[in-house]
Amino acid sequence: MNRVNLLIMGPPGAGKGTQADLISERYAVPHISTGNMFRDILKDSSNELARELRKYVEKGELVPDDVVLKMVRARLLNNDSKKGFILDGFPRTMSQAKSLDLLLKEIGREIGLAVYLEASLDVILERLTGRRVCMHCEANYHIKYSPPEEESVCDRCGGELYQRDDDKEATIKRRLEIYGNQIEGILLFYKNMGCLFKVSGDLSAEEVFQAVKNKLEQSNIKTV
Repeated sequence: MNRVNLLIMGPPGAGKGTQADLISERYAVPHISTGNMFRDILKDSSNELARELRKYVEKGELVPDDVVLKMVRARLLNNDSKKGFILDGFPRTMSQAKSLDLLLKEIGREIGLAVYLEASLDVILERLTGRRVCMHCEANYHIKYSPPEEESVCDRCGGELYQRDDDKEATIKRRLEIYGNQIEGILLFYKNMGCLFKVSGDLSAEEVFQAVKNKLEQSNIKTV
């Protein structure tokens, strides 16, 4: 049987992080978010990779693929990834998908399932435009699904809540356009590998999780 080696893909607002957390908890494999990895690595000034990342971050430049691959490789070689992993937010381009495939072969791994969450524009806009973040403690809320007790005030610290620029409608539509131009080739890549699984991200979190769980079992992927 294969290990639980998963990719979670989908447009902004499709629910990737939520599903990655649910799968991680159920199967005791790490949820590996490249965005979180960047932030964690940059906290350690003595880390050689952190110094390399900082050169690009401080200039506002995109981190080159080879640097990202170094970061992903190091994370996948951690002891907690031996049973499997869930990659969230990577790969984002065809170049990254091909490089990841070579990396996994090098370290004796393979993707068991590449989950793609399809979500409609209306659902994405509702989810993202409704998000609010505390200016002080960065706690997250949603005006419909998880509102604060007092409007625009953080329950945790009393700080002011605001809407990030990334969560404004015009910005979201631009991000989706860019994402749409990149994702088709990646989906075909994983389809040709025989591991692509599409599920509607418009469903509830529990319904999506159940669909993924069923697919894992049907695919004879080791889940314990």
